[in-house]
Amino acid sequence: MRLLILYGSETGNAKDYAEMIWRQSGDYGFIGPVLSMNDYNIQNLIQENLIVFVCSTTGQGDEPENMKKFWQFLLRRNLPKTSLENLNFACLGLGDSSYEFYNYAAKRLKKRLLNLSAKELIPIGLCDDQHDHGPGFAAIPWIEELWNKLESLYPIKFQKSKKFLSKWVVDECTMNGFNDSGRIEDLDKIDESSLEFTVEKNERATVEGHFQDVRYISFKNEGFKWQCGDVLSIYPSNSQENVDKLFQLFDEHSLPFKRSSIVQFKEVNEEMPLPNYLKNPITIESLATHFWDLSAMPRQRVFEVLLLNCDDEMESWKLGEFIKSEGLEDVINYVNRPRRTILEVLYDFPKSVGALTLSQLVDLFQTISPRSYSIASYPDMSLEILVAIVEYKTKLQDLRRGLCTTFLKNLKPNDKVYGSIKKGTLKIPSNDTSQPLILIGPGTGFAPFRSVLLKKESENLKVPLITFFGCRNKLKDFFYEEDFERFKENEITTKSFFAFSRDQENKIYVQHLIEENKSFLREVILEQNAIIYVAGSSGSMPKSVKEAFITVLDNDKDYVSAMVKNKRYFEETWS
Repeated sequence: MRLLILYGSETGNAKDYAEMIWRQSGDYGFIGPVLSMNDYNIQNLIQENLIVFVCSTTGQGDEPENMKKFWQFLLRRNLPKTSLENLNFACLGLGDSSYEFYNYAAKRLKKRLLNLSAKELIPIGLCDDQHDHGPGFAAIPWIEELWNKLESLYPIKFQKSKKFLSKWVVDECTMNGFNDSGRIEDLDKIDESSLEFTVEKNERATVEGHFQDVRYISFKNEGFKWQCGDVLSIYPSNSQENVDKLFQLFDEHSLPFKRSSIVQFKEVNEEMPLPNYLKNPITIESLATHFWDLSAMPRQRVFEVLLLNCDDEMESWKLGEFIKSEGLEDVINYVNRPRRTILEVLYDFPKSVGALTLSQLVDLFQTISPRSYSIASYPDMSLEILVAIVEYKTKLQDLRRGLCTTFLKNLKPNDKVYGSIKKGTLKIPSNDTSQPLILIGPGTGFAPFRSVLLKKESENLKVPLITFFGCRNKLKDFFYEEDFERFKENEITTKSFFAFSRDQENKIYVQHLIEENKSFLREVILEQNAIIYVAGSSGSMPKSVKEAFITVLDNDKDYVSAMVKNKRYFEETWS
């Protein structure tokens, strides 16, 4: 029985769950590919009988980039209402309940499929990143419900097995036998369409001794085009330290995986094509450096793979506990809460690692996903970003470090990085407007708004601009202080408010300043039709800021909700 699995994924989470479902599908006797929605030939959709959709939501309820073409086709008005009357489907959504448009893309997809006469197998699953147990709390029982439903519809009993299932065949090889066009692609970019950026400067923005290292990083402007609100999406590489640790582990267990080992990937199913970067022979060192995310927290799939060949009683028992549906709490305690990386997990299960085959090894790792940073400069300048370096302690001995921020921290002038410029979620007017813009950006969240202010300054546009900036200390982490002084002097900003939370006994945040200026802001919003933009951490700040504006508007929650729906209230936040 054919089961097609399609995903729309921005950061890789939806893709991971789609591939989890695909691997399990073989145990139930199903065959079929797992693809991004854009990679599927949508002209064949009318012929499908069974599809599972896994879909994340980005920005202001937007669909992921690798779903856009598929979604635009579904929205065509000339599609007959009975187009998908033969289709049975199930939809799993991944979202964040701190956003106004929680799981909006998945909900819209479900609604459109029903409008085209498709039939829903089970109720939509809604995963929440904010849940203590993460998206797996909703995803795992939803997947179990899916298999129960499919078994009831297709009652042929299939024998479940421990057979290892991988998307592609991978073999170790030598260059002997390759024709002249065969070559080792030691590339350091995943996406062939990536642009190359040259580092110009990498300077610390916070004073030495401050608890957080924040970086001004600029790249040479070599003809790149972007607009205010756009983001720079960067593909990082693993640190040399982590790569060395991986190969040290291989050596300790006499595994035949050497830095210079060459591997060749081959397609198993023509419907699941190889990505371009895997089409030619490649060294394991290149995979470990540029493609495998060694800092990622492992999913349950990792424990399943480690268990396959393990003959150590203690390790087998522990791995078996981790892969049970009721073992999710154990995985949370072992992986999520301490933020344990896959590299650390491999060191914790040495006997299992020692029994890995090449195909199993390759299947352990998530592919590095790009990280996005708001562009803080306007198009005639160097391309600049403001980056807070992620380093923090958990109960584990070693500091937790962000993959991309560690990569960026160590960049030197003239170093090359790969990435792309993409549209952000902040829809900032490009031309002069009489509508006031209220810009709230604590910490590094102010980066996209600096781009706006610099552009208005360069073009001498007189736009009512009201800014709110927050940080801990005026003398330690007041980013863009000189810019703010110049903006005020040149009358670029109408009013600016600054919250230095630790410079007095009582903490003062941007939401407090919003409430203190209630009468002024209320008039700007109601009488002048102001547009509000909020950017920064996805913790408590966005919610507190929204509640402050509700207070400003005399507790009129409906008005604020209407602003969101009418594109007058935007949020761009990140964890």
